Amino acid sequence: MAERPETKSIIVTQAVQDYAVAHSTHPPDEVQRSLIEATDALGGISMMQISPDQGAFMTLLTRLVGATFAVEVGTFTGYSSICIARGLSEGGRLLCCDVSEEWTSVAREHWEQAGVADRIELKIAPAAETLEALPSDPPIDLAFIDADKPGYVTYYDEIVERLRPNGVVLLDNVLWSGNVVDESDQGENTEAIRAVNDHVAARPDCDAVMLNLGDGITMIRRRPTAEPSEN
Repeated sequence: MAERPETKSIIVTQAVQDYAVAHSTHPPDEVQRSLIEATDALGGISMMQISPDQGAFMTLLTRLVGATFAVEVGTFTGYSSICIARGLSEGGRLLCCDVSEEWTSVAREHWEQAGVADRIELKIAPAAETLEALPSDPPIDLAFIDADKPGYVTYYDEIVERLRPNGVVLLDNVLWSGNVVDESDQGENTEAIRAVNDHVAARPDCDAVMLNLGDGITMIRRRPTAEPSEN
């Protein structure tokens, strides 16, 4: 049996991340920098905000998918929603699901500043209820899940059932600061991330790849019905 090749990964320092962001075509603009500062002012909870390189990736992917209807579960202060909304096709819309009026008030302010407020609908309610009430038409083109970890499997399944063939789902925090491989960590959130990672990998109607971007993002594509499973 051939030996497994050694990993070529590197530890991404702040300097490396800054370099990567500077060499992308979508570095943070004035509005996004203002949002980063406003979120930082919230204190330790600011760590929930996605990184600028994730945001640039999401804008590009939204455009590649040609998304006209996108869904976000977990909006927080709105950085990711700005990135998705900017990538939507003409006439596209983004449905944001969150339970916090406080945090999303920061998002609303910056959506207006970014000129994307007219593309975004915000639902303040448990995301499972919002998703369960969604019709299958129009289908979802792209979704981003970044909310309470125990709810991930439910959110994922509800979205995939409404996802168009070749539509894409992004799951955030799938590496959980590396704790997914620490067997001594049996915390609720860590176990929830492990559960959704196993669930995604086992689903036969989708393709998935886990990316070492930010705190880990899994990108999932729903296969067309006629396309055979490779699992």
